[in-house]
Amino acid sequence: MKNNEISENEKEETTSQSTSDDIKDFGISHIKTKRGVIHCLTIIGQIEGHSVLSSQIKSTKYEHILPLLVTVDESEDIDGMLVILNTVGGDVEAGLAIAEMISTMKKPVVSIVLGGGHSIGVPLAVASDYSFIARSATMTVHPLRLSGQVIAVSQTYEQFNKIQDRIVDFVVRNSHISKEAFEEIMTNTKALANDVGTVLFGEDAVKCGIIDQVGGLKCATEKLYSLIDNYRQAEINS
Repeated sequence: MKNNEISENEKEETTSQSTSDDIKDFGISHIKTKRGVIHCLTIIGQIEGHSVLSSQIKSTKYEHILPLLVTVDESEDIDGMLVILNTVGGDVEAGLAIAEMISTMKKPVVSIVLGGGHSIGVPLAVASDYSFIARSATMTVHPLRLSGQVIAVSQTYEQFNKIQDRIVDFVVRNSHISKEAFEEIMTNTKALANDVGTVLFGEDAVKCGIIDQVGGLKCATEKLYSLIDNYRQAEINS
């Protein structure tokens, strides 16, 4: 009996340590309440692509996030996911890959932008079933930016436009803003001092139709629990 108690204690300590490590290393955690189990995913700093960023830069690695999303969606122990965003943007391919996976999950997903959801953070914010933004948060919408060697031929610019169209199409499909309105704020030349684009504050992002609602953590969790209840009911009815 004593050995069993020790074993159980060790098991609890291991689980607690594992949870602590997940939060520290990957910014993920599970919240278990009577209303359901929520997986909390944090997307912060810069979205890392195929090149490894400096260890001095806070980053979100897509090779960690993609398999994690599959696990969350298929796990019988998780009812929904809360995505917390505070990102400056980053790699377009990696960001769109994460956004596409979130948008096609069957489990309920709610996102909340805290601090900033800039650049490729915009598709990540709208990929959820319902999106929130803090009143003090901002989102920068701007045209595609590429670094490194660029070949100055017409095909290069055509490719730029095609990549940008992918971003525009995703945002339009997953929010309430029209293509024309989104492209207008993306190519605005009067809002940024040394660049093209627009900085949207919390209420602005909602008014233009990119984000669903201004709100904080309480609003986001309540909405997620509501979506979880609807998801469960739909499962029963089917």
